[in-house]
Formats: sequence, structure tokens, C-alpha cells
Amino acid sequence: MLDKIKQRLYQIEKDHEVRILYAVESGSQAWGFASQDSDYDVRFIYAHPQDWYITVQQRRDVIEYLDEHPLDISGWDLRKGLQLFYKSNPPLLEWLQSPIVYLEQYTTAKKMRSMMQSIFSPQSCMYHYLHMAEGNYREYLKGEHVKVKKYFYVLRPVLACKWIEKYNTMPPTEFELLFNDQQLQDGLHSAIDRLLKRKKDGEELATEPRISAINEFLENEIIYYTHFVKSMPKVSTNMEMLDVFFRETLREVWV
Repeated sequence: MLDKIKQRLYQIEKDHEVRILYAVESGSQAWGFASQDSDYDVRFIYAHPQDWYITVQQRRDVIEYLDEHPLDISGWDLRKGLQLFYKSNPPLLEWLQSPIVYLEQYTTAKKMRSMMQSIFSPQSCMYHYLHMAEGNYREYLKGEHVKVKKYFYVLRPVLACKWIEKYNTMPPTEFELLFNDQQLQDGLHSAIDRLLKRKKDGEELATEPRISAINEFLENEIIYYTHFVKSMPKVSTNMEMLDVFFRETLREVWV
């Protein structure tokens, strides 16, 4: 699969006349609980030649490669990526920390990682994870019988909120790093650990009775962070720093 993904990325460079600066896994494969039939969610940042940006036209800044299952490939133009970086966009920050890197050319990603803490907004990132947790909990975990695998799609953002509160840094991408960092009650820890082992063993977690210990934990944490996030300070970032970085990157890639 790695060779196939790289072939697709090089073909995208050729078809769109761009250079891919950084490409990673962004989904359950990177989170550490992929099933046997999980997609490969490949995400990348790319750059056009310098003259492409000198125009009054509004140009498309996303590339999506439609492929057969299990490949899901899409990327953002460098300028779009830096605009989102300025806003402390959590999906982009997760890309920069992904444990699975498919392609890293030039120094772009390394330099962005070095700037990450200076642009990181704890409040905006916590809002992102809180909304993700609320939405998935409401959609999948409210009934007496639930889709058990969906617990991870609420647990992960809740644990990310706890990480932000504790460390004031971007949470790691991997679920186990978030999970192992927490001092959870024994019954709750065991319930989550059993689910994680089943998921990693490739078991397809279907509809089962809700797990009360996990539901109670999630409900309490969502209520807590709904109030906590409002008291967090806002962070401002120097956009001029990113303008300089944008120009330097284009020169490195194309000159």
C-alpha cells in the first residue's frame, strides 16, 4: 500500500504541475485503531510555481484524488494551509504530528512544526474537539444500544480536551498516548482498554448495549469542558511571519 500511495502522490504532482511538500496519514490508521477494512486517509500540502499565485482570479486551492477503496487522498495548497495554520486549525496541526508520513520533501513541515507552539490556540483547538465529541456522542451513543466503535470517536476528542487543559499544547495524534496519559478510575480504564484491544485485534465492533461507565465519563467531561473552554484566553499570531515563510518556501521549492 505504501508504494501505491507514493505512486498516486507522484502522479498528482505530474497531473497538476505542483510539488507535494508533505503527505501523511490522518485517519484511524494514524490514530492507532484501524480495522481490517479501514480507509487510508492520505492528506498533503502542495505548492504551485510562484507565478500561479500572481493573479486576480480566485483559484481552486484543494486537490482531491478520487480512487477506489481503501484510498482517500486530498490536499491543500500551501497558501490555504498557512491560512489555516494561522487559525490553529486542529486537523492541519494533527497532520504535522502524524506518526505515519508518506512523503516529506523540502523543509516546510519541519519549519511549521517549529512554529507550532507559537501559533497554537488552546481555546480554538478545544472548541474543535469539544464540538466533535458533542456531535458524535449525540449522533451515536445516546441510545440503550450503540455502535461500539463510535466510542473512540468521542473518547479521542474528550481526551484531547483533557490534554490541552493539562499541558496547553497540541494533543498527540495517537489515541494510546492520550489514553495512557490519563489517570482514569480502574473500572473506566479497564472498559476502554478492553474496547481498544478488540479494535486493534481487527474485531468489527457492531451494535451492542451501551457501556455505562464510559457514557457517564463522556457526559460529565463534555459538560465540564463546555464551561471550561469559555474561560480560556484568546491567542493572536503574527501573520507577517507566515508571509515571510510562504515566500521562502516557494523559493526553496521552485528556484
